Amino acid sequence: MPGEISRRAVIVSAAIVPVAALTAAAQAPPPSALSASQLRTLAAFVDRIIPKDELSPSASECDVPVYINRTLGDYLAGEKPAFIEGLEATDALARRTHNGGFADLTPAQQDALLTSMEDGSAEGFVNARAFFNRARRLALEGMFGDPYYGGNKNFAGWDLIKYPGPRLATTADDQKMGVEIKPYHHSAYGSADHGH
Repeated sequence: MPGEISRRAVIVSAAIVPVAALTAAAQAPPPSALSASQLRTLAAFVDRIIPKDELSPSASECDVPVYINRTLGDYLAGEKPAFIEGLEATDALARRTHNGGFADLTPAQQDALLTSMEDGSAEGFVNARAFFNRARRLALEGMFGDPYYGGNKNFAGWDLIKYPGPRLATTADDQKMGVEIKPYHHSAYGSADHGH
């Protein structure tokens, strides 16, 4: 009959709309968890953990702050308040001891503050050592994890540790000892750009 909607049309439209909505939601980046000043402090912090040298770019050049910001805005949202408190305490410590924000200090001054946080002697923190260790752990995840999650820009972390990338199969030659395996610069989640 004209004007009737078939059962098939209802099933197809019901199945397609949610999938399209989920796909769009999955492609949207999580909201920013950190303010611009907090991201600046974080970038300086992680750049002292993983500084630029002749072998690789710095943590911030590899989008480690992007990774940490995304995780705090998504699956680590429960850690966001404590992490922000730690960043703010880091900046406050720098202002108390050196009259400037952490990002504005010299590398030697930053290293001295981070050392005091690592050994637990820094004042103004609920637990300086715990914050330092958590920030360092997230920096390492962002530097060496799959680029799909926002860090390891241009696969620099994988290149640094000579990780060739995820592979479905390898040749007999690739399995020989002493053979340098060619990098396979693709995420385990596909070869899409993932914002890089």
